[in-house]
Amino acid sequence: MRGSVPILDTDNLIRQNQFLTQEVKRQTHEVKRRVDQMTALNLVATTVSQSLDLDHILTVALKAVTSVTGMEAGGISLLDEHTGDVFLRAQLGWEQNFTNPPRRIPAGMGISGQVIREDRLMVITDLQHRDDLAIPSFRDEPFSTMVMTPMHAGGRIIGILSLMSRHFNDVDESLFDLLGVVADTVAAALDNARLYKKSQENQNRLSAILQSTADGIIATGVAGNIQLMNPSAEQMLGVRAQTLLNTLIQETHLPETLCAPLRSLLHLHLEDQDRSFSVKLEGGGVLMAFVSPVYGLANEHDGWVIVLQDVTHLRAAEETRMQFVQAAAHDMRNPLGVTMTSLGTLQSLVEDELALEVIDVALSGVNRMQQLLDDLLHLERIESGYAFNISEIDITELLYEVVAQQRALFEEKSQQCVVKIKDRLGHIPIDPHWISRALVNYLSNANKYTPQGGQIRVKAFIEGDFVHIEVKDNGLGIPHEVQSRLFERFYRVKNASKERGSGLGLAIVKSVVEGHGGQVYMRSKVGEGSTFGMMLPRRLS
Repeated sequence: MRGSVPILDTDNLIRQNQFLTQEVKRQTHEVKRRVDQMTALNLVATTVSQSLDLDHILTVALKAVTSVTGMEAGGISLLDEHTGDVFLRAQLGWEQNFTNPPRRIPAGMGISGQVIREDRLMVITDLQHRDDLAIPSFRDEPFSTMVMTPMHAGGRIIGILSLMSRHFNDVDESLFDLLGVVADTVAAALDNARLYKKSQENQNRLSAILQSTADGIIATGVAGNIQLMNPSAEQMLGVRAQTLLNTLIQETHLPETLCAPLRSLLHLHLEDQDRSFSVKLEGGGVLMAFVSPVYGLANEHDGWVIVLQDVTHLRAAEETRMQFVQAAAHDMRNPLGVTMTSLGTLQSLVEDELALEVIDVALSGVNRMQQLLDDLLHLERIESGYAFNISEIDITELLYEVVAQQRALFEEKSQQCVVKIKDRLGHIPIDPHWISRALVNYLSNANKYTPQGGQIRVKAFIEGDFVHIEVKDNGLGIPHEVQSRLFERFYRVKNASKERGSGLGLAIVKSVVEGHGGQVYMRSKVGEGSTFGMMLPRRLS
């Protein structure tokens, strides 16, 4: 009929309204539940990211997880990396205390062993009647349902997160993914906290070592700014660390015999950084300095560590011994000369071959003794204030001449000697005779301790106010513990005893170079050969 009004089905509308209302409530409840879950996860994540306190992390994590899941109790067990045992580290809502002392479950035993072995979440019901509980007293707890999920950090299982209820719950499976994320979030925090604790323990141990060691230790940044100095270094150098921290080492009032080599080190290439040298103090003391680079996490050069050893008593003993030997050397020169002359005369008169051979052996021994006496007297002259004949010498030309003079020695052992001059060295003020003698001693040493067919490298370059000359061999190398004594008179490394020598060669080099206002140094690693160097000032001071 035209103009009629349609009749509405009110009952149907009411039913639809009720359905929509219920659906909205359900969706609202679901959204709230999800929001609560995300809030709990956010609370856990925020807490663990802001704290390195292990107990605080564990407590907050358990409170958050039990709250969002509606479970009455929870626990976090950790895996012992060494034994594989599982032990309860934290608990919430339990009647018994299983954490003090922590109850341990042997590796692979019980439900915990199954969770770790299968690496999956497990829901366990009817706990009161389970016969596979590793800790029987756990049955005394009023729990009927338990959810256990493995905790992962760094690609490995580090523990188990457990949630318990007193009721026979139908655990909401939608929580499983959340529990896995929460477990791994807590695991990452626990791993970080344990690493932090271990780092703190190592730092405390290192601090105790630095405080108690008799060796002086100085640590610097790349530019040479002092970052650490232990009490032994303070005492050796007569300074207070507090006044030097963050100061460039080259701007301090530390002994110049220490600062000069360190200034030079700041400019060296990475392969040239390890070295050791002696440091003379104003009061007459002598230190041995060992300098090594420090590398950061990205294997980048991060600074320096300087280890100082007080060798004053060794030097004093050496001086006493040297005085005695030099006195004996003076007394022996005349009788030794008479012996040489007598053997020479006898050699010209004897015709028997056996007798001549015996005389040759005697002459060889006397010649070695004569060389030893000459070396001793040379040292005495240098250290008693011998006036060097200083003139401006082309050091490059001198270096090539000395190497050329030693070619026959290298050829005898099929050794290759390579000379590398990095910079235009120019003329420097030296006594050519004595510097040549020092270089010959370095080259002779390298020849002795480099194997047949090996290589010897001679390198010269400029660093700051000094010309550096280094002789490197590829021999056996020298143990670190004896390196501080190498420039002592008569000192011989044990494994080098089969090589002939007086033990004075390096002592002469040291005296000659220091007499020129320079310094000697060396670096060596067992199995990698040795490098002996000298620093000569480019101009007179």
